[in-house]
Amino acid sequence: MHNISICTNKFSKGNNVVIFMRGRFFELDIRRLINILMVLSVLVCARADGAVVLNDVTRETGITFIHTDGSSGRRYIVESVTSGLALFDYDRDGDVDIYFLSGAPLKGTKYDKAPKNALYRNEGGWRFTDVTDRAGVGDTGFGLGVVAGDYDNDGDLDIYVNNYGPNVLYRNNGDGTFSDVTAQAGVADGSKVGAATLFLDMDKDGDLDLFVANYLNFTYENHLMRTSKGISKYAGPMDFPPMPNDLFRNNGDGTFTDVSVESGVAEHKGWGMGGVAVDYDNDGDTDVHIVNDVYGNFLFQNDGTGKFEEVGLIAGIAYDLHGDDQGSMGVDCGDYDNDGWLDFYQTSYAQEQAALYKNMSGGMFQDVTMLTGAGAGTLAHVTWGNSFVDFDNDGDLDIFVACGHLQDNIELYDDTASSSVRNVLLMNKGDGKFVDVSDQSGDGMKVKLRSRAAGFDDLDNDGDVDVVILNSRREPTILRNDSTSKGHWLQVRLRGVKTNRDGVGARIKLTAGDLTLTDEVHSGRGYQSHYGMRIHFGLGNREKVDRIEVRWVGGGVDILENIRADRLVTITESSSVTPGPSGGDGR
Repeated sequence: MHNISICTNKFSKGNNVVIFMRGRFFELDIRRLINILMVLSVLVCARADGAVVLNDVTRETGITFIHTDGSSGRRYIVESVTSGLALFDYDRDGDVDIYFLSGAPLKGTKYDKAPKNALYRNEGGWRFTDVTDRAGVGDTGFGLGVVAGDYDNDGDLDIYVNNYGPNVLYRNNGDGTFSDVTAQAGVADGSKVGAATLFLDMDKDGDLDLFVANYLNFTYENHLMRTSKGISKYAGPMDFPPMPNDLFRNNGDGTFTDVSVESGVAEHKGWGMGGVAVDYDNDGDTDVHIVNDVYGNFLFQNDGTGKFEEVGLIAGIAYDLHGDDQGSMGVDCGDYDNDGWLDFYQTSYAQEQAALYKNMSGGMFQDVTMLTGAGAGTLAHVTWGNSFVDFDNDGDLDIFVACGHLQDNIELYDDTASSSVRNVLLMNKGDGKFVDVSDQSGDGMKVKLRSRAAGFDDLDNDGDVDVVILNSRREPTILRNDSTSKGHWLQVRLRGVKTNRDGVGARIKLTAGDLTLTDEVHSGRGYQSHYGMRIHFGLGNREKVDRIEVRWVGGGVDILENIRADRLVTITESSSVTPGPSGGDGR
């Protein structure tokens, strides 16, 4: 690198500055200089940290699903916010499968063949087979949110779909098929506009309860459409009444009881979108964070018995740094700075940066978006699905953001915006700062569509995390992680015995040399989606893990020591096994 001196005193002229480089003076417009320095910063950081490469392999997969939002040109608001997706291993063969949600025909829309949700079985080698009809999960409702969880603790994952209209619970029969048990379980939840849905053990009794977020009170009778410069567009959320969220307690016999009122959840109305159930205050029980569209976000603090107090304002996460509410869409949690406390990343509307909230290790949060650069590349776009992911296995969490305008015709009345845009990838530099590396991260980051949900998991079991994106009115995008500079890794899968079968809500702490990583098992996250039940840890140059500590919901602790890296390890609750260098069931 050449030494560069910047003169800002008497040599400066108006908006120009004079720089001294390689023995010569150069005069530059200050804005151009800033742009040059930003580009140099990105290039230097990319060279120092290694490149993340995500390549588009959609055509190789055999996936033919096309999303629909049920639109007819009447611009019903529900069209603009569909749909979520789920990544989970429905047949327990060790491969992560994909479940896509779709809309349904709305009033004034006709299809020759009704759209339906689609389940694709992962065959390995980046090939997927449509097994929707065989599995019996082709719901033709208007899909918005989805979650997978073993609500009956029988060893396989069930599916709950949060619709505009009655919701659906599919029980996994364990033979590749599902049964609709909605009526039996009592979780149809009326006819509302759904949003995020989450499984959690709110009362530590060993089975999964169900949180169902709701967006707004929309009917065909109260429908309205807005205009800008005489051009029609979707109305906003505050054109419709807000809704309370719902909470169902698992009775342990295949049925649920609506405890929305007695739990305290129903006291608060909002315009719910994304959500995640997480122990944000490290007190051993699972709380719920729901982000609201153009309204203060909710943080429901659990007292340990399934009673919740809404503390979003007190905790500093209801509003951004400026005290403004945002058009919040999706949310994920992760320990981006490796301090042992889970932080939140929230996506938002155009002209609002996606926001990073740092957990200040006492139940309080600070908006550190500007300090960390975690909003880079997001300001101009509507942002949706998102996650903290260590794409390059270097031991810190990067951020992926799915982008695409809510208004499909925004170009007609706003020449500064585009409806179809590229997604955003932010690399964690390891010092608490992020840099936008979207331009350097493979052809998958060049795809321009109207993205909504996004899911993240190791689809080919090669030790790095891949990406699935649901795009409005189009085919999905499947991104294979082809990063060349990879560190070591470890994946952890939990098996509960006294607690819920997949360890949902359990806290995992991993130590490898000087590196300490913390994560949790979640059932439902991001933008109305589900993914990541196998916990993935990047280890950098560390070839083994010294210690894994699992704190199960309810307080039990298991410890494993001396585990070789680059494998999948299954930890069973109350197991006395401590694998040596060749232990575990890795692949």
